[in-house]
Amino acid sequence: MKEVDRQIEIIKRNTVDVIEEFELRKKIERSISSGKPMRVKYGIDPTSPEIHIGHMVVIKKLREFQDLGHKVFFLIGDFTARIGDPTGRNETRPILSREEIKKNLVTYVEQVSKVLDVDKAEFVYNGNWLSIISLEEFIKIASCFTIAQILERDDFSARYKSGKAIYFHEFMYPLLQGYDSVVLESDIEIGATEQKFNLLAGRTLQESFGQEKQVVITMPILVGTDGKMKMSKTYRNHIPVTATPQDMFGKIMSIQDDLMESYAALLTDLDIEKFRKEIKKNPRQAKALLARNIVGQFFSETEAEMAEENFDRVFKDKKLPDQVPEIKIPESRLGGKKAGIVDILFFSGLVSSKSEAKRMISQNAVKVDGEIIKDINVQIEPDGKIFKVGKRKFGRVRIV
Repeated sequence: MKEVDRQIEIIKRNTVDVIEEFELRKKIERSISSGKPMRVKYGIDPTSPEIHIGHMVVIKKLREFQDLGHKVFFLIGDFTARIGDPTGRNETRPILSREEIKKNLVTYVEQVSKVLDVDKAEFVYNGNWLSIISLEEFIKIASCFTIAQILERDDFSARYKSGKAIYFHEFMYPLLQGYDSVVLESDIEIGATEQKFNLLAGRTLQESFGQEKQVVITMPILVGTDGKMKMSKTYRNHIPVTATPQDMFGKIMSIQDDLMESYAALLTDLDIEKFRKEIKKNPRQAKALLARNIVGQFFSETEAEMAEENFDRVFKDKKLPDQVPEIKIPESRLGGKKAGIVDILFFSGLVSSKSEAKRMISQNAVKVDGEIIKDINVQIEPDGKIFKVGKRKFGRVRIV
């Protein structure tokens, strides 16, 4: 197989769109003959401090580009995050402050390093050029698009037809993302399928600025743990990269069986044909293999095996996990050594709100030392007791 064909085969694997493939071939041929790597762009807005494994579908493809010898530009949209990408939204996104964005940025490099070779990637921030762009330059950018073109976007079109507000700053988002491609002179831009309009805007602007158009590659969107919506923190169906091995393993084991094949294809290097047969033969074992493989990529094989052992101990053998984390709560916060179960759950951090605590109790999903709690008003002396919320959250409370 010719080198160009080998690279195209790897690059196209698991993709949805390659626009245009003949342009990709020309770029690869030129890269091989000149020894100059292609410039591959991927952008992410720091709208949340967590990156979830759904993001890793694209980041895994970036790693493949790195392994083929190409240059990856990991663009962090510290400026565009303040606009908010309206993609897939039927409402205006809230505008983030500089402080919120700065806080969210802190762990990004560390999180993507679990898949990407960060030493070979170049991290760039679009605030470096978008914050100083002149009005004259922006008018030039805006003149490359018509309002009709912008309204062709599915989300804008749906909002316009339903009479929902579309603010002018939202129109700017795809233009600014496209301008990022001009600044970086990208050969390829990669993103999820919902980003297709924004990615194509880069081609339009590059052509207007006299550059060769970037090839657009779109990747499938990973469905979240609810089996319905795309994986997103907004929908509370995500698996954070920052999760513990035990929590990540457990959440993967909770996905619906019909998602196993797509998770395997998009997040692992498992032989899909063999894995498909394993699913038919024994779905439970197949899911454990999937979970072990994914956790092993983000942590290590040893930690993945330990996570599986812990999962089996809790769910198959109905025992406590090997290590129950200790949770310290100041006595002053509870108002004494005895307190209401709702307050204990909330101040322990085992639930995110008191309403969630009440909901979990109503679902018989809260246990204290193995006993189901059914009364939301019950008073307990929590010191030293083991609390379990849902299937995977454990904690031994200590009053300090």
